[in-house]
This record gives sequence, structure tokens and C-alpha cells, in this order.
Amino acid sequence: MTRAGSKRDRGLFRVKSVEQSIRDTDDPDSKLRKDLTAWDLVVFGVAVVVGAGIFTLTARTAGNVAGPSVSLAFVLAAIACALAALCYAEFASTVPVAGSAYTYSFATFGEFIAWIIGWDLILEFALAAAVVGKGWSLYLGEVMGGLSSSVMVGPVKVDWGAVLIVVVIGVVIASGTKLSSRVSLVITSIKVGVVIFVVALGAFFIKVENYSPYIPPAEAAETTNGLHQSLFSFVTGAGGSTFGWYGLLAAASLVFFAFIGFDVVATTAEETRNPQKAVPIGILGSLAIVTVLYVAVSLVLTGMVNYAELAGDESTLATAFAINGMDWAKNLISIGALAGLTTVVMVLMLGQTRVLFAMARDGLMPRRLAHTGKRGTPVRTTVVVTVVVAVLAGLVPLGTLEEMVNIGTLFAFVLVSIGVLVLRRTRADLERGFKVPLVPFVPILAVIACVWLMVNLSVETWLRFVVWMAIGVVIYFVYSRNHSVLAKHADDGSP
Repeated sequence: MTRAGSKRDRGLFRVKSVEQSIRDTDDPDSKLRKDLTAWDLVVFGVAVVVGAGIFTLTARTAGNVAGPSVSLAFVLAAIACALAALCYAEFASTVPVAGSAYTYSFATFGEFIAWIIGWDLILEFALAAAVVGKGWSLYLGEVMGGLSSSVMVGPVKVDWGAVLIVVVIGVVIASGTKLSSRVSLVITSIKVGVVIFVVALGAFFIKVENYSPYIPPAEAAETTNGLHQSLFSFVTGAGGSTFGWYGLLAAASLVFFAFIGFDVVATTAEETRNPQKAVPIGILGSLAIVTVLYVAVSLVLTGMVNYAELAGDESTLATAFAINGMDWAKNLISIGALAGLTTVVMVLMLGQTRVLFAMARDGLMPRRLAHTGKRGTPVRTTVVVTVVVAVLAGLVPLGTLEEMVNIGTLFAFVLVSIGVLVLRRTRADLERGFKVPLVPFVPILAVIACVWLMVNLSVETWLRFVVWMAIGVVIYFVYSRNHSVLAKHADDGSP
């Protein structure tokens, strides 16, 4: 083996220092404009987390799994999210660089693990944006009176509604992060206003007896077999149950995914004026706001009707209003969901472009994608992301691939939580604008909570995740390892 080859082998886990990551942000050709404030980040966080789930997931979980205790399930899920959010906040205040978990992993675990988590985030954000784009298209059809948002182009069925929203969002993001924030603020205000109005109106129809029993007696659940069962069930052979305390814990696992997306706030750290203070406020502030909204909606929903009336897969927030003679609420909720999904697509695509940008700046993706120029925004990266997401949303029937978003997110949470412990040990000298309290207990609890949620995902999802990661490993050794900026600097002796 050559000397250079030996260096490269050792570079597989070569760490990119925090100082180097920050120096890279000053490169004029790949410098992002610092326009964002703490308020902008809170808006982004609320924008991406409050989506259609608040109008649909709450009702289904209450009717099928937890009953009135779904409100407590949201609190438990919020606690699990908060544990991971604290770890993200410390990293973002210490390494205020685009890329989120990818950048943090590079500073703690080295290049190969950073690539793995970057590849994982590409899966999470792109697939999530495509899935939500298709959901947006469905609600658009409802608002237009049941008009189909799909057309046949030759033998191919194209979801023009999904393509439309992705392209429009891509143009807004390319125009500048501040513009994205302003658009997000307007639309987020609309959807939060709809949620508050629905809660205020529904409160007049609450019947206290509907809250009893708060935790309904446990019932046996149908067992899912084969690849569709959870990994935990597959390994242990355990059956499941609905309602009762087990149902409450299962509900917490389900509604956890309603919080997914707050980590996107961390990807904008490099574009924030005072990231040491603003990013922790953005992450934790948005999480607190959405928790209040989710708990309020769940309390009103289960107070308006008996949970048994919400059983089935078709129940939504509108179901409770229809039972109380207010069918018109369906249109209002559809408008709120449409606004909600618009900002979700926007922030997910924004996060995707920043992760890809950070990987390109390190040479693990083509370097020309890291160009920003006078605009101060990664336009090339935005174009690539827009095209890929538009194709996925417009042409691919995504279906059960939605769970891939969940496993990708949780995997990132686990690495970030472990990374806090590693960086505390290896770089205790670093200035931290925010520190996770009660280390090592909080990061360890975050890891345990996320791993538990991961093993409750289906075997099918795990297999797809392993295949995606295997593809990523191949790409790393074929392309990324040979084009790594850090590896090239090590080979020629430059700092």
C-alpha cells in the first residue's frame, strides 16, 4: 500500500475540527448570508412541525390506540423530543455551521460516519418533502371541490399539484432564506390561526363525561405478521394491545412523528446572526409552542366526542365537528391543512439544500454544488433538490415509504445525542452558547427513547433503511472518499 493510500485509510474516521468547519464558512464562493433571527427560527420550527398531522393523526390515535389519554401521549412524545432537542441546541450553539447532524458528526465521529448521517438526512428530508407534497396535492383537490390533481401524460400518471407546490417552493428558497422566512411567517400565521379558532370553537362543545375513562381499559389488538410487524415484535414474538397503559405508550410512539422536523432549524445555524443564542431559542421555543397546540387540539377533540366515535382510519378533526352538526368545519380544516403542508414542504426542502450544500463544500458531493456567489444562497443545490423532490412527488407512489422518514430522523437523533458526550470529552475547551443540563443522563435518555421508537418501526422499514445505507457506503468508497477536501489536505500536508 502506498503512503498516500495509508493516510487515506486512516482518514476514514478523520475528524474535521470545529475551527476548520467555522473557517470554511468564510469562503467567498460558498458563503451563506446571515439574515435570520431567533424569531425566524421559531417560525421555521413551528412551520415544519405543525402540518396535516394535527388535523388527522390526533383523531386516529385517540380512536384506535389511546382514547382521551392521547393528550398525555403528546406530552410524553414532547419529552422525548425535548431530550434530543437539547442535544441539537448544544451542538448548534457550538458549531454554528450548515449541515446539522452531518456537520456535528464530522466534528465528533469522523468523515465516514458524517457521510453516513448526511446520506441518511438526504433520505429524510427529500422523501419527507415529497410525501408532504403529495399530501398537499390531495388537500388542494378537496379545496377545489374534489377536482383531481393528477393527469395522464402518455402512459405516466403525473401529480401536477405536488409538482406545482415543490417548484414554487424551490423558487422561493432560491430567492433567499429571508424571503423564505417571511413567506413561512405569513402561511404559518394562517394555519396557527385556524388551529386556534378550531380549538376555541370546539371548546364550547366539550362534554366532561367524554374524558372518562381517561385511560380506557386495555384491549387485545390484531397482530401484524411478517415484514409489516415491528422489529420489537419480530424479535420477541410479543403481541400488542390497544388502550390501557400499553396503548398510551404506543400512542406516544405514534404521535412522536408529529414532532419530526424541528431538527431542520439546526441546518440554518450558519445563516443566523447570533447562532449561539438564536438557534437554541429557535429549537426549544418552536417545540414548546407546537406541544401546547397539539395538547390543546387533543383535549378539545376528545372532549367533543366519545373516543369510540373516532375509531377507524378515516377519522379526522373534522369528524368531531361533523358529529356536533358543523360540517362546514371540514372546509376550514382543509384550508388550515393546506397552509400547514405548504410551510412543511418549504422548511424540509430548505433543510435538504443546506445538508447537501455542506456535504458539497467538504467534497463528499460535487464541489460545484457549494457555490453561492453574490446571492448568498446555494442556488445550484436548490435546483437539484427541487428537481429530485418534484420527480418523487409527481411520479412515484410513495405509500408505505413514509416510515423511512421516521427511521432516518431517529437515527440522526441518536448520533447527535451520543455526539454531545463525545465532544464534551474530546473538546471540553470549546465555547458553548448552550449546554445540555445533567450530562450524561439527558443524552443517554435521548438515545434510549429514540432507539425504543426505532425498534417499534416495521421490519420492512428496517430492511429498506439498510439497503439505502448500503448504497450510501458504495457511493462513499467509489466517489466521496476520493474527492474529500479533508483527505486531500492530509495528503498534501496542508492544514
